[in-house]
Amino acid sequence: MNTRALAARVLAQVFKGMSLTAALDGALPALALAQDRAFVQALTFGVSRQFHKLDFWLTHLLDKPLKDPEIKALALVGLYQLAFMRVKTHAAVAETVAAVGKKTWAKPLLNALLRNYLRQQDRLEHACQLHASAAISHPNWMIKSITQDWPEQSARIFAENNRQPPLVLRVNLGQTSRTQYLQLLTERGIAAEALACCPTAVQLTKPVPVDGLPAFSDGWVSVQDSAAQLAAGLLDVQPGQRVLDVCAAPGGKTAHILEMQPQLHELVALDIDPLRMHRLHENLQRLQLNATQTVGDATDPKNWWDGRPFQRILLDAPCSATGVIRRHPDIKLLRKPTDIAALQASQTALLAAIWPLLAPGGRLLYATCSLLKQENEQQIETFLAHCADAKAVPIVAEWGQERPFGRQILTGDQGMDGFYYALIEKH
Repeated sequence: MNTRALAARVLAQVFKGMSLTAALDGALPALALAQDRAFVQALTFGVSRQFHKLDFWLTHLLDKPLKDPEIKALALVGLYQLAFMRVKTHAAVAETVAAVGKKTWAKPLLNALLRNYLRQQDRLEHACQLHASAAISHPNWMIKSITQDWPEQSARIFAENNRQPPLVLRVNLGQTSRTQYLQLLTERGIAAEALACCPTAVQLTKPVPVDGLPAFSDGWVSVQDSAAQLAAGLLDVQPGQRVLDVCAAPGGKTAHILEMQPQLHELVALDIDPLRMHRLHENLQRLQLNATQTVGDATDPKNWWDGRPFQRILLDAPCSATGVIRRHPDIKLLRKPTDIAALQASQTALLAAIWPLLAPGGRLLYATCSLLKQENEQQIETFLAHCADAKAVPIVAEWGQERPFGRQILTGDQGMDGFYYALIEKH
């Protein structure tokens, strides 16, 4: 299997609306060698990350648009190799042209296009600086929204979005200490450091496959960004409490809550997607943790709730995911400006449906991986204005920034993903 052809096939699926993760999950098993799988991942993530710039160049190099999605994807793969990868020029051109397979009509076109790019590289780079979307490699609507909300920080946010994210681990303190696990990594020759923002977080200097991590299969560590690791501590679960984790799959925060407080009365992990719940089940199995796993619609509690209140609720709400673009660069291709209103409506409906399930004196933690104020602080402001028995609990921390309601982490702050948290108490 030609790796560049497979990368183009994956990208063509993304162009049609499939997530990059799902497209890769379906494609990578066809490759036997780990280095080939890594190369396809590097190509597809890279093209997705730099899509708006690459597409701008492609448009300027063609007389008319390419109608074949796989050939267009292959052209972008070729351009990405020449501009951003340490692949020898002749190899990048020759191997990309060879990847057309039976579509032999595309060989001379791709060969001419890639060689033309090499001749016009400086001119094209200069030209894209005059167009914000190409220069920043983000869609125009996203540039406008993020700049409007964070005018002083937007340039850094866009730069962070286009960088590869660090690999961060969550140490299971029920199995080992962070210091002991760092020692294990040192013994394996894996460079890492503890992160001050979170007591369970360890960041690797260079990514390694999870099967190369000591005691990963035994549940000593999980892969989870430090911003996401903050949720369990903010929830502050106590022994004997009943906890609800809404939109729980794939289970990273569920597992962390259970690791931090093994003496819960019960943790109910709820998600509407059976396939994602299967991933949650697998993750809990590896970590040897137990939760009541429920597939159901959180906005319709009568179909799954037993009527017993919860002392803690985590609502990890569906959102634009604008804070995790560096991990999921296909968000820049898949997310549309019209999605935001629908996501806001979903967040509002979830808050309204879940709030009655919280016991008096209980706390709800609202979380998103969004940077947009309308999904975050404005959403909470509206909720509090319409809910007489709800009050905001200030989050005092050395990470992120305090907002009128809740606390916001911007992408790259202390190396973290972009996240928003608001803590609400029922009185």
